[in-house]
Amino acid sequence: MSTRPAAVSVSLLLLAVAVPARAEDFAPVDKDAFAKLFPEGAKVEKVAGGMKFTEGPVWVPAERGGMLLFSDIPADEIKRWTPAEGLAVFRSPSRGANGNASDLQGRLITCEHRSRSVVRNDVDGKLRTLADAYNGRKLNSPNDAAVRSDGSVWFTDPPYGLEGRDKEQRGNYVFRLDPETRDLKAVIVEIQWPNGICFSPDESVLYVANSDIGNAVIYATPFKKDGTLGTPQPRFKVDKGAPDGIRCDADGRVWSSAGDGVQVFAPDGKLLGKVLVPEQPANLCFGGDDGKTLFITARTSLYAIKTNVTAAKPAAAPKAP
Repeated sequence: MSTRPAAVSVSLLLLAVAVPARAEDFAPVDKDAFAKLFPEGAKVEKVAGGMKFTEGPVWVPAERGGMLLFSDIPADEIKRWTPAEGLAVFRSPSRGANGNASDLQGRLITCEHRSRSVVRNDVDGKLRTLADAYNGRKLNSPNDAAVRSDGSVWFTDPPYGLEGRDKEQRGNYVFRLDPETRDLKAVIVEIQWPNGICFSPDESVLYVANSDIGNAVIYATPFKKDGTLGTPQPRFKVDKGAPDGIRCDADGRVWSSAGDGVQVFAPDGKLLGKVLVPEQPANLCFGGDDGKTLFITARTSLYAIKTNVTAAKPAAAPKAP
């Protein structure tokens, strides 16, 4: 069953009307730098509600349908949202789908809690398991994923989705997966509770959120000249709650979910300001026809706000036949 969005949500992907922004939607720290990120009149809008716990948003480009896909974990569904048709079910059951990403061919990559696997939704509609074990032991509960320009899939594997099942991995790792050979390597083992994940625009740094209230930071891990990763260093400090989903924009700023909304950081770690959200966000992504709408999955609802920026993204590759 689908529901039609309110008229205000349809306008979200159109040009914003030039009216004063609501102060309660923003908490700027660097007022000048933060103001440049949003068009005049930008405001947080609720575009869908009535869900259980939303996560893992990803925008599917126009050539693949032009839609937002995101998970409702307790409902065991992946939802679909478009400005024209509103909310519908994309896949059910989802096997506890959490984080989603799009590969270089526009295929959906999903981290599944219940199957303890990373899967790909191929163009023929079939689900193909890309990874479900490491060193002969089941993965914990893959959480979030990012795709690099070489086609590799990088994902985090904390135990949040085990739901009483035995943990088999000796730690909570960040993995690199070659989706063609299925080669899987643990590339970061030092971060205690790895969660959200993304790359800097030039892919010289891998960012990983640590969702530990006692150490609520986003780590920056540089790539060495030989292509391997260096040592993770804390760079961004979330001052309320803990970081969960994170995204990097095309200019290198890091946008992170937090206890009070979305916190936006300069590449050097400076907090620029906050987008305040009525419900606590879990994740976010950029999308829309021009790529400048920030979609926010927050507990029972989906929110969005127009911005002046787009996501950092890997170079496009030829589409799969």
